[in-house]
Amino acid sequence: MAFTKAVCNAMQRIAPPVLAGSWDNIGLILESPVKNLEKRVLVTIDITPAVCDEAISRKISMIVSYHPPIFGGLKSLTLATPLQGTLLRCAAAGISVYSPHSALDGVFGGINDWLAACLDANTKNVECLETKPATEGIGGDGRRVTFDPPISMEVLESRIKKNLSLSQIQVGYSPVRPERLVSTVAICAGAGGSMFGALGRNADVWFTGEMQHHDVLAAVAAGTHVILCGHTNTERGYLPMLATKLRAELDDPDVEVIVSQADAHPLQFV
Repeated sequence: MAFTKAVCNAMQRIAPPVLAGSWDNIGLILESPVKNLEKRVLVTIDITPAVCDEAISRKISMIVSYHPPIFGGLKSLTLATPLQGTLLRCAAAGISVYSPHSALDGVFGGINDWLAACLDANTKNVECLETKPATEGIGGDGRRVTFDPPISMEVLESRIKKNLSLSQIQVGYSPVRPERLVSTVAICAGAGGSMFGALGRNADVWFTGEMQHHDVLAAVAAGTHVILCGHTNTERGYLPMLATKLRAELDDPDVEVIVSQADAHPLQFV
C-alpha cells in the first residue's frame, strides 16, 4: 500500500540497509493485506502484547519496531506463541511492520552516535570502531570515544546514568588498571560482546547494554572496564529522535508519528 511504501522508503533513507549486519533481519517484516487508511506510525523497540494493544487502540497503520519481531526461520505462525500472536493481530488490524535494527545503530546520527553524545563526548573525538568500503561516509560499526584529558570512571558512570535516566548500572572494574582513568570508550548499542571481542582490546572501557558472563571476565582480566546498562536501555532513549527524523522524511502534515508509551525494558531492579 502507498503509505506502507512511503514509510519503508523514508526509513531506508534514515537508516540505509547497507549498514545492517549480515546476521540481521531488517526491512519490511510484516505487510498487512488489510486496507488501512490511517496515516499513523508507532515507533517502538519491541512489539510486545502491550505494544500491540496500544497500536490497535490508537488505530496505527505502521509500526517501526527497532528489533525485528521475526529474527530466525519460522516453521509456523500461530496464536499459541504470544509474540507470534501479536504479529497475527497486527496483520488482522491492518498494521504493517518495518525494522531498521543494526542499520539504525551504525548510521551517522543513529543510536551509537546518540550513546556517544550521552557520554558528553566532543563529536570531533568520536569515530567508528570499524567501517567497510560500502558504508564510507554514511556510518560504520560501533563507536570509539576519546577523552583528552582522560576522565575518571566515576564521572563517566555519572554521565551515563544521568543521560540514560538510569538509577543503577552494572560496572566491571579491571584489577589490571586500578587507577580507573578513561581515555577511550568503545560503544555498541544492545549487546556488544561479540563486536568488541572481534576487534580485540581497543578501549579502556566497553560500554553496551549486555554481555555474556565469560566475555565480561575476559575483558576485565585483559585490562578493560565494562559498563552494562540493560539491552534496551541503550536504545529506547533514541526513539523520540527517530520519530522526529521520520516526520521530516515523510513531510506530510497528515502523518502522525507516535513514540510508544507501552514499550519498556523487560527487567526491573527489585
